[in-house]
Amino acid sequence: MKATVYRKYGLPKDVLRLEEVTKPVPNDDEVLVKVHASSLNQYDWHLMTADIFLVRLSMGLFRPKNSIPGADIAGQVEEVGRNARQFQPGDGVFGDISACGAGGFAEYVSVPEKFLVRKPANITFEEAAAIPMAALTALQGLRDEGKIQPGQKVLIQGASGGVGTFAVQIAKAFGAEVTAVCSARNMDQSRSLGADHVIDYTREDFTQSGRQYDLIFAANGYHPLSHYKRALTPQGVYVMAGGKPAQIFQALLFGAWMSEKSGRKMGLVSAKPDQQDLALMKELFEAGKVRSVVDRCYPLKEAVDAMRYLGKGHARGKIIVTI
Repeated sequence: MKATVYRKYGLPKDVLRLEEVTKPVPNDDEVLVKVHASSLNQYDWHLMTADIFLVRLSMGLFRPKNSIPGADIAGQVEEVGRNARQFQPGDGVFGDISACGAGGFAEYVSVPEKFLVRKPANITFEEAAAIPMAALTALQGLRDEGKIQPGQKVLIQGASGGVGTFAVQIAKAFGAEVTAVCSARNMDQSRSLGADHVIDYTREDFTQSGRQYDLIFAANGYHPLSHYKRALTPQGVYVMAGGKPAQIFQALLFGAWMSEKSGRKMGLVSAKPDQQDLALMKELFEAGKVRSVVDRCYPLKEAVDAMRYLGKGHARGKIIVTI
């Protein structure tokens, strides 16, 4: 089968290659999926480039342990292991396979069935591939870390990217009053996703405005933690989901220290694959409360271009690789 692989860390043009590799065989608790689409996440970029050095400690000090990128997949079940019970050949499925080594940039992948959910019938494979990691980052960040409640004032920073577009919609589904922060060219998109208010970050710094929010979710955080803290209500919560490495480390190292015992909380979220959460997203899609925003689709042979576009950091929604 064909797959895009990388056997050393580096930039897309230097390390990604389209190769012929061995087709996987499912283990007892696995299903073999014929991949129709895979989506890109900053996770894939960090693993490929090792721009955050901690990647090397967990994924291979000198070369990557897993050579095929692609944590998000959508496709059809082709074969099931003898102990797999949830799916049958022909079922459309989608999921986050980062916990079992990724591998979505390939014609086939074998994955434990616990990481998959049936694809909503009302969306395409490309739209389904956009969901897993980005949507669960938004869901778990808002619900589990942010403790979102109906009627709260919630601000989404980086509202036009993959995680941000889902965060706007999920916050609205929870009944919040949503303010989206994005560039001028993406303001109409944020409104179409349900944002009640939109701020152009090139014209206004929301941390300096004097307005306060019950929950700030930063899909792309680049302000110092102290600036976010002053933009929170006395019981407000700040959750970082992504941003520059320096800001990520600041939230990781100082978030708990800057939190108050009975007041503001500062933290971050890292998405965890969860079948029940994926099933919840499936329900939201089927109910028409959430939709995928797809910026561009690239065929597998152009995965280098897809990764290069991801690296520029200006995608509006999700970038998809079609197999």
